[in-house]
Amino acid sequence: MTSIEQQSVSETNFQFEGQSKFYRGKVRDVYTINEQLFMVASDRISAFDHILPRPIPFKGQVLNQIAAHFLDATADIAPNWRLASPDPNVTVGVACEPYKIEMVIRGYLTGHAWRTYRSGKRLLCGVPLPEGMKEHDRFPNPIITPATKAEEGHDEDISKEEILAQGIVSPEDYAVLEKYTQALYQRGTKMAAEQGLILVDTKYEFGKKDGQIYVIDEIHTPDSSRYFYKNDYEERQVKGEKQRHVSKEFVREWLIANGFQGLDGQVMPDMPDAFVQQVSERYIELYELITGKQFQRSAEQNINQRIESNIRSYLKKA
Repeated sequence: MTSIEQQSVSETNFQFEGQSKFYRGKVRDVYTINEQLFMVASDRISAFDHILPRPIPFKGQVLNQIAAHFLDATADIAPNWRLASPDPNVTVGVACEPYKIEMVIRGYLTGHAWRTYRSGKRLLCGVPLPEGMKEHDRFPNPIITPATKAEEGHDEDISKEEILAQGIVSPEDYAVLEKYTQALYQRGTKMAAEQGLILVDTKYEFGKKDGQIYVIDEIHTPDSSRYFYKNDYEERQVKGEKQRHVSKEFVREWLIANGFQGLDGQVMPDMPDAFVQQVSERYIELYELITGKQFQRSAEQNINQRIESNIRSYLKKA
């Protein structure tokens, strides 16, 4: 076993008293204990809907702590599921019944929205797109373009009208989801600007418990959001230059350069130690850039043991 694997959380397999459910997602291991969710952010990393073969040291801690930073900073405008973080890689929260959609909000014509626009379409998830725009232009007002949450494969675009017609969300609840999505994006945009960044687009997930709607999962992390650098955005748009971005796009670019885009018949490239360390350092940079805080690296070698011990201590006090 290499030192990189020793410094990382590939997966967890804990058993706790009161544990009733366990679910392993692409990057999180989720335990239901005494009707609360214990979400462990592993160091697994995914791209093109594939989990890469090696974990990235500190990635789970980075994402967990960015999410905690923004959940705490937005709790006054939208209730969220987070109750505590007993470990740098763990969030404990309210177990909600999740809505089967993601609320994607876009302030700029970028990514999927741009690809749709470039193909000649002027309607995205039922939302009309203005004529005469170019890639990365800002929309007159942010647009909400929901997606269905796929159990497997890719999420699919869906319109508000389809969501209501299919009864996926009630009209009353959808109005709350829209309100929270707009307010969260507005707050995220303001916080990003204070760090010299632009929050380009992001997604929010919501759930319900005892009649209360909560924000669930992570928010405003580089895995769920796209950021541009603010200082030269306008100049680059005028010149038609590529925007500088803050996201995990650099991982996708490395995979593409090494012949992998998740297509049938393609083989996942080996990830050398140097690249894994480079990705780790990049995630730490992203944490400091997005939050304005200094990242605290854990000195412990056995992170799984630390996580289990901290969860057990939390359960004893609860």
